[in-house]
Amino acid sequence: MNIDRIVLIFAGSVILLSLALTHYHSPNWVWLTVFVGANILQAGFTGFCPLAKMLKAIGKQPGQAFK
Repeated sequence: MNIDRIVLIFAGSVILLSLALTHYHSPNWVWLTVFVGANILQAGFTGFCPLAKMLKAIGKQPGQAFK
């Protein structure tokens, strides 16, 4: 599995988890969703993603988005 797919799976999982925590625990968890969304948005414009950098450092193969 390449870096692109791992990043998408991780971001989607964190968003769903934060929405569940917002619903069942506290409305303040919505800020985690906002943070992940903002990070996805800036990664789309800049190509910089901290998770992608970490995955590349441990030897995962990049896909098209994070070369």
